[in-house]
Amino acid sequence: MADVLTKKQRSYNMSRIRSKNTHPEIILRRELRKAGLIGYRLHYGLRGKPDIVYSKNKIAVFVDGCFWHKCPKCFVRPVTNSKFWKELRYL
Repeated sequence: MADVLTKKQRSYNMSRIRSKNTHPEIILRRELRKAGLIGYRLHYGLRGKPDIVYSKNKIAVFVDGCFWHKCPKCFVRPVTNSKFWKELRYL
């Protein structure tokens, strides 16, 4: 199945996807504050780019959505660049 968008349209759509301050991240941070868990850093410069880091306790939190975890309900494997997506192991 081919992409229904032109390369320019797909590029624009992908450019609108945020990598920081996503809705799930904001919800999690709000709940952490409510629970009194303060003192975290955002987007700390560690390998893997964790979203929230408690550096004193050496805890890194990654907020990944359904796509990256291959949620059986939501995940749809991308059609373009299929070799890359097939070989990708962390999905």
